[in-house]
Amino acid sequence: MSTVFTTCPLCEATCGLELTVDGDRITSVRGDRDDEFSKGFLCPKGASLGTLDADPDRLRAPLVKRDGEFAETTWAEAFSYIDARLKDFPDRDTVAMYLGNPVVHSLAGGLYAGPLRKALGSRNVFTASTVDQMPKHVQCGYMYGSVFSIPVPDIDRTDFMLVLGADPFSSNGSLWTVPDAPGRFRELRRRGGSFVVVDPRRSRTAQAADRHVVIWPGTDVFLLLALIHELFAQDLVNLKDLAGHVTDHTPIRALVAGFGPDAVAGRTGVDAATIRDLARRLASADRAAVYGRIGTTTVEFGTVASWAVDTLNVLTGNLDRPGGVMWPLPAHARRGPGRGKGFGVGRWHSRVKGHPEVMGELPAVTLVDEIETPGEGQVRALVTIGGNPALSLPNSARVSEALAGLDFMVSVDPYLNETTRHADVILPTPPPSRRAHYDLAFFNNSVRNVVKYSRAPIALEPDRVDETDIFFRLATIFGGMGPDADLDAIAAVQLAELEEKLGADFEPEGETREERLLDLKLRTGAYGISLRQLLDHPHGIDLGALTPRLPEILRTPSGKVELTPRAVVDDLPRVLEALRTPETELVLVGRRHLRTNNSWMHNVPALVKGKPLCTLLVNPGDAQRIGLTDGATARVTSRVGKVEVLVEVTADIAPGVVSMPHGWGHDQPGTRMSVAREHAGVNVNLLTDDLRIDPLSGTAVLNGTRVQVVPA
Repeated sequence: MSTVFTTCPLCEATCGLELTVDGDRITSVRGDRDDEFSKGFLCPKGASLGTLDADPDRLRAPLVKRDGEFAETTWAEAFSYIDARLKDFPDRDTVAMYLGNPVVHSLAGGLYAGPLRKALGSRNVFTASTVDQMPKHVQCGYMYGSVFSIPVPDIDRTDFMLVLGADPFSSNGSLWTVPDAPGRFRELRRRGGSFVVVDPRRSRTAQAADRHVVIWPGTDVFLLLALIHELFAQDLVNLKDLAGHVTDHTPIRALVAGFGPDAVAGRTGVDAATIRDLARRLASADRAAVYGRIGTTTVEFGTVASWAVDTLNVLTGNLDRPGGVMWPLPAHARRGPGRGKGFGVGRWHSRVKGHPEVMGELPAVTLVDEIETPGEGQVRALVTIGGNPALSLPNSARVSEALAGLDFMVSVDPYLNETTRHADVILPTPPPSRRAHYDLAFFNNSVRNVVKYSRAPIALEPDRVDETDIFFRLATIFGGMGPDADLDAIAAVQLAELEEKLGADFEPEGETREERLLDLKLRTGAYGISLRQLLDHPHGIDLGALTPRLPEILRTPSGKVELTPRAVVDDLPRVLEALRTPETELVLVGRRHLRTNNSWMHNVPALVKGKPLCTLLVNPGDAQRIGLTDGATARVTSRVGKVEVLVEVTADIAPGVVSMPHGWGHDQPGTRMSVAREHAGVNVNLLTDDLRIDPLSGTAVLNGTRVQVVPA
């Protein structure tokens, strides 16, 4: 038996774990009380790591489909088969790639997903970002010049927080790395602060808030614009130290003139007095932060709403200020010059519907269009990396049908699931215990500057291939070097090129390719920390509280925060028109649960036992009107599909709104996830509409789907 320390890879909180390892098994999981960041916090997902790791349904060897049936094969044979089949697609735009959320939870994905995309050379790249957070990236690109410069609430020092469309008590933070979010919110209140949650559902976070403001789904943008309106109307704008770092803010007054509290109250369900009070509270707090998440991004005006969130933080002087919203400085990052070329979209457009490229990818909602529509450049092959688009994309019945019609499909995934059942080859990644861990993505969103690295708690078995080698081998195949190229030689060339680019005058250290690359990034980063230092500090290194980063964080040509991006300004008339269009139908929203993360965790018995998690929340008044009872079954119909789902009658959901969680629907034939099948639930994306998107970011509208509900 041995004790090993690592970081949980199952959500964005990056909590430290203390593992007891017996041979090739994790026998115990505890929160690492000495972890410099999470201080022993542990949620149900992290506690289940050992069970997840040893899941008997996880694939150990590659699968190849022959005559419609999967059979195990060797890694060499699998890669050779992929290489041979891809020769049938000389036009690489006929080969699409879909990158799922798990990619950013792994070191290999963070380091090598980009080179893999480049090696494929296809313009048809799709990711989970456009069913999640892309509006925030786009807004930050326009305002700050970099899509990854996302400011996060400095919750440990703030006095007041306004939270919209987020449930951090359940998500453990999202685009916000904040271990023990409940504890931090409680501490906020203990020191005399307060927080308000705006949500159509009384979530776990809303239950703990000083005030829960009920809002009609998809109308957060109107509330946010009304708050901006009130800052001007009540003469509450105070830029404080930001005045020299932002472009002229005065045009914003005219831009929001049509969004006064009285104008938006009826559409949002939030009365004008509450809106005026919230504006005053934001402006009067010594330190305040506005935080919006998936309820403000997976909606029709996600980019404008995201802009309004950060504009409120600017106009109250709380951007880049302790206790406001701030930019972390990860150990692997370098400080910048304070200006750059800025951000743009549309370097190419999708073939069928003409959607503009954003961040090198196209909207995931149009993947099916590219597969189904004949003509030059029609997508006939697909590579999925860690994603489950058959469950995560809107109009999922259409997605599954399209996947079934492909000529060739490769999936990198540890499970035979709802998506990979359509693949011709499945390449399984090792379980978490066999992987090194460093959070390249989530340190960028951290509520405190910290750094941690852990080697694989358990050695990889000889018959498995590590995740880095899977990415590397696919890259050599995509790049025309074949399945037998010398990976070490290629990695050495890549490392040397990066050394030259970064001006390194040392030899990077480490036992693996990824360790040497990480060591190079760390030692040329902002703090000059080495991989060896992290290995000597298994509980991580605390680099201190967030500090102001303006203007060096900016990459705009002006060297200032661009407060009135042209794309946002041009979209405001569409927002105003929607304000004047009342919503009369019943609408459907999603929700998170502490025991799940998208579709990942449903094959772990401890996380799906007990009361069903996949239910339709219905307000008592609506239930009585429709004729529904608690525990009965409802039929829910939208423009694209219909489902039958278990009803849960509760006052925690607003009248006129119903709610289902996402990531369920494990009843499809041809999968091998036994526990998930027993707790199949219903796929909410059989109802969400693939024709509704935020045009500025290409993000699907997953919250506010119009539905009809009747007893089944």
